[in-house]
Amino acid sequence: MLYDKPLFFPAGDLALVVELGDAINPEINRKVRSLTDALEEGSIPGVFDFLPTYRSVLVYYDPLMITSGEVQDGIERLLESTEVADTGTRHIVHIPTLYGGDMGPDIAFVAEHNGIDEQEVVRIHSGADYLVYMMGFSPGFAYLGGLDKRLATPRLQSPRTEIPAGAVGIAETQTGVYPMASPGGWQLIGRTPLKLFDPVRERPVLLSAGDYVRFVPIESQEAYDDILQQVESDEYSVTEEYEQ
Repeated sequence: MLYDKPLFFPAGDLALVVELGDAINPEINRKVRSLTDALEEGSIPGVFDFLPTYRSVLVYYDPLMITSGEVQDGIERLLESTEVADTGTRHIVHIPTLYGGDMGPDIAFVAEHNGIDEQEVVRIHSGADYLVYMMGFSPGFAYLGGLDKRLATPRLQSPRTEIPAGAVGIAETQTGVYPMASPGGWQLIGRTPLKLFDPVRERPVLLSAGDYVRFVPIESQEAYDDILQQVESDEYSVTEEYEQ
């Protein structure tokens, strides 16, 4: 539920948590993004950083310049004057994904756990658009909402010490893509040849909060290798579309 008025909680002596709702849903997250857009404009002197989450914003301020009460007053004014933008237009980024096999070693477990076959896992997973609620964990990692309950699967009992960049996984009711090689405990169902994070790219992070992700199945290893080669040579154009 979106609160009529935000709740404020101190976080040490230089930060304030602004809680805007009590659930993970698009309406509350739009309010979060509207607030962060307003804070980005620097309209509250003394506020020097902020961190958005699913349903709240952690706001950092300089206590030598402004008090927590003044920060709270400023945020309340911003929320009163800020429109929650919802144009109904989705910016959808296509993520080509090769499911199963060596790329998705846990897809059989996901299928068995949910009483379906592997083809149904692919059909369901690629049949939805996932809202990017927030970014975090590692550079380029997008927290996606909208996983079908028919695919909900617990994390691995023992996490892997290294998961390759581009791995697509499921953990509980979430799905996501590992932007770089790292340890992790998600159930891996596929892999994308795209780079979700590339520090030498003009725009290092592929996704942003508010985007939607659409996983598009790659039909063969050869097709995967072809896209990977294009990505490595900077010849691949990521498919993006705007949809009402």
